[in-house]
Amino acid sequence: MRARITNHTLYAFLVVFVNQGPHLLQFIKVVYDATISLKRRGSVIPIKDYAGPRRRLPWITWGLIAVNVVIFLYQVSLGPDAPAFMFAYSVVPVALTHGIPQTSLPGVPAHFAFHTPNPVYLTLITAMFLHAGWLHIGGNMLFLYIFGDNVEDRMGHLPYLLFYLFCGVVAGITQVAVDPGSSIPSLGASGAIAGVLAAYLVLFPLARVRTIIFIFIFFTIVTLPAFVLIGLWFLLQFFDGVAALSHVQQGMGGVAYFAHVGGFVTGLIITLLLRPWLRPPASVSYPYIPRHPDSAGRSEWWQ
Repeated sequence: MRARITNHTLYAFLVVFVNQGPHLLQFIKVVYDATISLKRRGSVIPIKDYAGPRRRLPWITWGLIAVNVVIFLYQVSLGPDAPAFMFAYSVVPVALTHGIPQTSLPGVPAHFAFHTPNPVYLTLITAMFLHAGWLHIGGNMLFLYIFGDNVEDRMGHLPYLLFYLFCGVVAGITQVAVDPGSSIPSLGASGAIAGVLAAYLVLFPLARVRTIIFIFIFFTIVTLPAFVLIGLWFLLQFFDGVAALSHVQQGMGGVAYFAHVGGFVTGLIITLLLRPWLRPPASVSYPYIPRHPDSAGRSEWWQ
């Protein structure tokens, strides 16, 4: 079920609770714009994929989802301090460019409730586990749940985790490179998940994806090839990012489209390079145990 909250209600709610400096006021706009974008992109929602059998439980994918959800629930529990928490652990381009924590930037109160990790570059990782709202985390975790398990099965558990984190880090760096002087925070798992989508596109281009398409107040369920669904998603991110460049040059905030593009391109290149060494698709799938009885050989924990 989609959240029944208007953009203006969310915006007003944050304005009431955030009074800790000009940088946090800019953060409000990020949350506001992200919500608008997610509602617009919510018109196409994948609900199930048919990529074929898997060898083992995707416990890294499930673990990442669990960690993201737990951290988000902690954010919610902070109440009025939640925006300060997100600001402290997000990626702030000007802070990374100068190598100083964003909580030490001019205009940020000295008695700030949270402190940015030291060195500040660690925020490239911490920002991956923060989300601006229920729609933000819901959309990201749905995509990770649908597409992550089969990619993890082909790569192996530990390589998949490293791949996920690396794509997320490069996504953050890409956004910083586009607007290095910006003091507007960037957060979310979208860049890392974009890398997972790219890997899925390379490894399962013809997999069928069951998708809900909303048209005004009506909806329909269709099955699309992965290369169509993910390809269109990437093109939208790219062209929206190009269109947003004018806003960047005017010093305005918005959705971090180039983080999505950077994560996707990184995942695409890595998967294309590694594809000859990745394990072939499974011939049989497991029931609900880590190893199928017909599987040969013993699996190590990192595979």
